[in-house]
Amino acid sequence: MTRRPRYSRAAGSVAAQEAHAQGAGPQPAGTASAPPAPSSGPTRRQRLRTWLVTPAAIWTAWGLLALALLGAWQWQLHHAPPVITQEDIDRAVLQTLDTQPLPAATRKAADKILPSVVRVVAQADERDESLPSSKAAGAPRQKAGAAGKNRPAGKAAKPTGDDEHEEDSHPRRGIGTGVVIVESGLILTNYHVIEGASRVTVTFWNGMEAEARIVSTQPHQDLAVLKALKLPDDLQPATLRGTSDLGLGDTVVAVGYPFGIGPSVSSGVVSGLDREFRAPEGQQTLRRLIQFDAAANPGNSGGPLVNAQGEVVGIVTAILNPTSARTFIGIGFAVPIESAAGAVGFPPF
Repeated sequence: MTRRPRYSRAAGSVAAQEAHAQGAGPQPAGTASAPPAPSSGPTRRQRLRTWLVTPAAIWTAWGLLALALLGAWQWQLHHAPPVITQEDIDRAVLQTLDTQPLPAATRKAADKILPSVVRVVAQADERDESLPSSKAAGAPRQKAGAAGKNRPAGKAAKPTGDDEHEEDSHPRRGIGTGVVIVESGLILTNYHVIEGASRVTVTFWNGMEAEARIVSTQPHQDLAVLKALKLPDDLQPATLRGTSDLGLGDTVVAVGYPFGIGPSVSSGVVSGLDREFRAPEGQQTLRRLIQFDAAANPGNSGGPLVNAQGEVVGIVTAILNPTSARTFIGIGFAVPIESAAGAVGFPPF
């Protein structure tokens, strides 16, 4: 009688015993036994989480961060703009001054005011000796004089094509200057430039000539307001500036038509403030005038006196000369723009 082995090292013996213990009968001979069930262990994600909290993972992260920061710093060194020092700025400024000289302050002022300056010509229908030019406020004779209205004499009177025949057939009361202060065509000038005139014409910066009518006058301040009847398309009014901050030594520029030549530019400084002026033949004294030393001659009357920014601070009205010559020797006077603007009805500055 064959005896059953008590145990077996075969893989199927254990399964057979378990099946027998559960009431199952023994498997037929030659039937393969089922493989054992896999044992349950940590998944890949769980193993990764476990590794991330290990010292090795932490040091690896720090190393990668350091490498990233080092790379960013290297990139910035090669691509970031260089730091500009004060020495670099000074060097650039000096180089610019050497290669591209800056325009003078007087040139900037002239460039700004020139488009607003007009030539004023006052004419009478007939020669009228009852209204000599010396009757105008501040007109020059002997020791003192206005900066314009008196007819230029000789060749100096004909820079614009005038000739003696035209001078005889069209008696000219005066040549002066004006400045456009409103884009509608309002022009400030001196009263003595247009006093007694039956016809007034103005010539703009672009060469356009137009007739003008007298809007208002203030003889006691030697001021007059004209209105041009025809305007250029690009008319540019001047900028006005009060004289409250004007001081002795400040740069000023006078623009006008001395002896009919122009527009001409001269520059100087403010020589005095709150001056009084009375011509020997004048009927009133002009007060609160600006004294300046920018060259002004007959024909400059009514022209603008501007600061270094090209803003009108006064209207040129008179020159002083202790001799019989009607030329400039270094003392000119201008009506402050506060008084001139009041003649147009502008509010006080």
